[in-house]
Amino acid sequence: MRAPRFLLPLFAAPLLFAQYDVLITNARIVDGTGGPWFRGSIAIRGDTIAAIGPLAGATARTVVDAQGLVVAPGFIDIHSHGRRGIHQVPAAENYLREGVTSIIEGPDGSSPLPISGFLADIAKTPISINFGTCVGQGSIRAEVIGLVNRKATPEEIEKMKAIAAQAMRDGAFGLSTGLFYVPGNFTPTEEVIEIAKVVGRMGGFHVSHMRDEAAGVLESVRETIRIGEEGGLPTQITHHKIIGQANWGQSAETLRLVEEARRRGVDVTIDQYPYTASSTGIASLLPQWALEGGAKATNERLAAPEQRAKIKAVVIERLKVDRGAGDPRNVQIANCAFDHTLAGKNLADITRGHGAEPTFENAAETAMDLVAKGGCSAIYHAINEEDVVRIMRSPYTMVASDGEIPVFGQASPHPRSYGTFARVLGVYVREKQVLTLEDAVRRMSGYPAARLKIWDRGLLRSGMKADVVVFDPATVADRAQYDKPHQYSAGFRDVMVNGRFALRDNLVTSERPGRVLYGPAHQ
Repeated sequence: MRAPRFLLPLFAAPLLFAQYDVLITNARIVDGTGGPWFRGSIAIRGDTIAAIGPLAGATARTVVDAQGLVVAPGFIDIHSHGRRGIHQVPAAENYLREGVTSIIEGPDGSSPLPISGFLADIAKTPISINFGTCVGQGSIRAEVIGLVNRKATPEEIEKMKAIAAQAMRDGAFGLSTGLFYVPGNFTPTEEVIEIAKVVGRMGGFHVSHMRDEAAGVLESVRETIRIGEEGGLPTQITHHKIIGQANWGQSAETLRLVEEARRRGVDVTIDQYPYTASSTGIASLLPQWALEGGAKATNERLAAPEQRAKIKAVVIERLKVDRGAGDPRNVQIANCAFDHTLAGKNLADITRGHGAEPTFENAAETAMDLVAKGGCSAIYHAINEEDVVRIMRSPYTMVASDGEIPVFGQASPHPRSYGTFARVLGVYVREKQVLTLEDAVRRMSGYPAARLKIWDRGLLRSGMKADVVVFDPATVADRAQYDKPHQYSAGFRDVMVNGRFALRDNLVTSERPGRVLYGPAHQ
C-alpha cells in the first residue's frame, strides 16, 4: 500500500537533522603524528574535522564504513612539478589515487613570477587537490641578470631580495634553489644566503636541488646546510639520492653531515622518492657552462667544432660514471616535444636507429643532437637501492614525488608521477618493512605540514581541515613501471579534500574541492 504523502517528511527527518555531513566509522586511524594507530570514528562538518572518538549514536548524511581499512590525513607532496598538467588534468587523478591531497610547486629553483599572478590563475581553475608554491631562486636571478655566468652586483642582489620578499607576501612557502641548473649553477653560495635571509625572516624555508648529486654530493650537502645555517632558516635536501656507481654508499656520509648539523642547531631535513632512477632534461648531460645564455647560445657552441669536442668529452664522462651509470641504455627518453616517437626509447636504441653502434662516443653525439633539436626529458637509471633504503630510514626524511600531472597515455614519464606514495606503503612498509605504517604516514602528512607551517592540515585532529584518505594496507600498491608508466596506483578507496569526496568508492567524482594554499607571510 502506498504510504500517505504526509508521512514522507518523517522518514527524511534523520538526514535533515544529522549531526555531521560525513561520518567515517570502524576506522583504523593513523593520525599523522607517527604514534600508534587506534580504533575510532571521524566526523566531518563542512570542510573541517568536527570530532574523533567512539562517537556512539552519531548521525551523518553520509556514513563511510572503514572496516579493515586505514584512515589517514591526506598526503602532502612537498616537491611536485604539478604545474605541468594541472590545467589539462585538473582532477589530478594520478595524485588522488595515491592519497595526495596537497602539492607544493616551484621546486628546483624554478617558478613563475610574479607568484601572485601564478596563484591567482590556479585559484580560477577548478582543481581536485590543494596547491601551493615556493619561489625559485633561479627564476629570480634570470629576471634580474639573465642566464649569465657572473656574480651579481650589490644593486642586483637588492633587487633579487625585493622580488623574494614580494613572493613571500604573495603566498610562497619558501625559496627553492636548483644549483645544478642554469642559472642557479652560476650563483655563488653567498648570494643565495643573502636571499635566504629575507625568506627566513618572513617565516619561509629553503629547499634545494643541490649543485651535485654525484661525485660532489658531500660538498653539495655541506652547501645546503650552510645556506640554512647562515641564512637563518630551515633548509631541506630535496629528492636526496646518490648518482653514479662510483659514488654509491656515500649516503652514509651525507646523513652523518645532516646529523652533525642538527646537533649544532641547524634545522636541516630531507625528502626522497623511492626509486633507483632520476629524471630531468637531457641537457643535464652537458656541462653547465655550455648552457649559458639559453638554447641559441648552446646551439652555437654545439656547432663550433672545438667547443663541441669539449662538450662531448663531458657528456661521455657523465654517461660513463654519472647519470649514464656506465651504459647508454640507462638513459631513457621520457618525452621529446619535437619527436613524440622517441618516448620510451633509450640512448642506445636511438643511436642504433641512426645507424651507429651505441658506444659512449656515439651516444654522446646522439645526446648533443637531441639538445640541439630542442631537448627532451629523460630518465636516468643510476641510483643504488641500498642508498634509497638508508636515506629512507633517516628520521629526517619525508616522502615527495618530484612528479607531475601527466596526461594519461601521453609520453613516457617517470613512474614516480603515479606511484611514489603508494610504493612506499606497499613495498617499503608492507613488503620490506623498512618503515612502520605510522612512520610512513607521518613522513607523508604531519612532517611536511610542519615543515611548511601548514598548521590546519597534515594531522587527524578536531578543528583541522578534512583532507582524509581511506586505503587498504593489504592491497595498496604502485602499478606504474618504467616501460608502462601510465598505470594508476591501487588500494585507495576514498579521498576527501576540504571535506568533499574527490575519490569515492574508487571512482573520481565531479567535485573539485582543491584550494590554493598560502605560505606563512601571505598578505
